[in-house]
Amino acid sequence: MLGTLYVIGVGPGDPELMTLKAVRIIKETEVICAPKGREEGVSLAMAIVGKVVDLQGKDIIEGHFPMMKTKRQGSGIRGQGAGQADELDSKWKLTGTAISERLQQGKDVVFITLGDPTIYSTFFYLHERLVALHPGLQVQLIPGVSSVNASAARAGVSLALADEKIAILPANYLGDLREIFTRFDSVVLMKVNKVWDKVYEILKEMGLVEKSVCVSRAAMEDEEIFYDINNIKQDELNYFSILIVRK
Repeated sequence: MLGTLYVIGVGPGDPELMTLKAVRIIKETEVICAPKGREEGVSLAMAIVGKVVDLQGKDIIEGHFPMMKTKRQGSGIRGQGAGQADELDSKWKLTGTAISERLQQGKDVVFITLGDPTIYSTFFYLHERLVALHPGLQVQLIPGVSSVNASAARAGVSLALADEKIAILPANYLGDLREIFTRFDSVVLMKVNKVWDKVYEILKEMGLVEKSVCVSRAAMEDEEIFYDINNIKQDELNYFSILIVRK
């Protein structure tokens, strides 16, 4: 009998933000798949889990998913070049095969992911592959606290009231930000570290600097909150940084 795949959001960094359901399922499940950004590094999601769950004796699958710009295209992915796309596809295929083997043995598998699994989660690059291999596969998504919610909470900012509109988008896919800032009451830009200078210039042009707050590594031990964004330097901004613009 095919095992069940649980996709669990473990929150943004503070282990106390993990849900009771997430902790229970991880404790009860033998196999854990943990994504990480560097092949020689450690999984941040696993480090969070390890603070509340005893991982001794668990079957750990470490999936290396390089942090590079990608887009979905049909059932495949695109990187900034063909070589990057091939590399990403190869990494996800290796992880998908490892998960598939355990599922075929009748074992349940937990795939842990930072934040919430439904918001820009690495998992969905694997989802179509796994469902294609196992049409009857049971996949359960367990929600977690997203970095968006955590950043707003830590900064003490309301994201929306009444009929106000919110836009949430990854800043490294820069489109017409001026139009976005014009159309929405609140704008959340994720991963602003590599495009900070461009974003900042647009904010200055539109008079939105004073209406912005930047949160770096929300809910982690080295969290930083910038209520004055004028002194932020792009090369010093962490990968896990979110900009909230509230008009």
